[in-house]
Amino acid sequence: MSETEFASISGTATWTEKEIRQQPGCWIKSLKNIESQRIEIDNFLTPLLQKPDLQIILTGAGTSAFIGDIIAPWLSRQTDKNFVAVPTTDLVTNPVDYLSPHRPTLLVSFARSGNSPESVAAVDLANQLVSQCHHLIITCNEAGSLYQNAVTSKNALALLMPAETHDRGFAMTSSISTMMASCLAVFAPKTINSQSFQDVATRCEQIIDSQGDFSDPLFGDLPFKRVVYLGSGGLQGVARESALKVLELTAGKLAAFYDSPTGFRHGPKSLVNGETLVVLFVSSHPYTRQYDLDLLNELRRDQQAMRVVAISASGSPEIIAGPHILLPASRDFIDIEQAFCFLIYSQIFALSESIKAGITPDTPSASGTVNRVVKGVVIHPWKG
Repeated sequence: MSETEFASISGTATWTEKEIRQQPGCWIKSLKNIESQRIEIDNFLTPLLQKPDLQIILTGAGTSAFIGDIIAPWLSRQTDKNFVAVPTTDLVTNPVDYLSPHRPTLLVSFARSGNSPESVAAVDLANQLVSQCHHLIITCNEAGSLYQNAVTSKNALALLMPAETHDRGFAMTSSISTMMASCLAVFAPKTINSQSFQDVATRCEQIIDSQGDFSDPLFGDLPFKRVVYLGSGGLQGVARESALKVLELTAGKLAAFYDSPTGFRHGPKSLVNGETLVVLFVSSHPYTRQYDLDLLNELRRDQQAMRVVAISASGSPEIIAGPHILLPASRDFIDIEQAFCFLIYSQIFALSESIKAGITPDTPSASGTVNRVVKGVVIHPWKG
């Protein structure tokens, strides 16, 4: 479908909305693709994962980097392997801080386009600095430099996401969530696969359907000037991505911040005032959940924020005492599964705020100073 054909469906339709709505289907499609490539994936990974000192770096630029923030803690615990999240934007400026010459390294690169200068440079630097370096490329663009380079490299495996996840909108939506689900399925196939993940897809479809045409205000039709997202553990990565979506789609008109519930008290809480929306992603883990609810109670007692909203899979006296959203009924979800539900809510909110602000979501930067694929980056050769 061409951009002209899609635009003709509805006078207010956007690629961003279409790409939010298509996510559940994209996840299952991609996970089935991963399963069909399982032999090739295992042949590539198994010898690497047998190395006791292997370091697995999850990397990307911007939103792609936040995938690592969200999934690295869970993958480390689930697999007993050393997963770390390092943005390509840090790798290219300070490579020796993260790349050890004599330590076997698997660099997992996430990329929507595969053409970001830092993402391409990070692969080159890793090859230059690490004697035993391998690459897993997870990307949405078959024509991108990362994918094209990987298919001709002896030390790389490239996994291509469904073509429709190469989001045409400015902000990454179906691209981030599909790459995230696919990476989980690559390293933890017994837990995350097309069968088990159908529950996540169904729940998220219900969330999307419950929001109608996305025109109703998700957190109340109030004049927010600031929004703060809070989440514990990997959900802090979801909070970070949620804040970026608001900044991107409102072209910075709605200031956005993120933190962990416990970290928020240590200074950042100072930004809360009568124009602030606070959204707290409540963990499903009984221990972690206690800390989330403690802060939720505190923020509501303070009565400083314009609104404090809890999003949770289940209710409790603390949650239902104020504004809240409960996920559609389903089996018990672990936090890595809930992350997909929380991302859907934050994407819909960012889109609705963009439209409310009179901004075109697909191209929110009217000045052209911020681009879908970053421009203006000079990659300096490493001479260390």
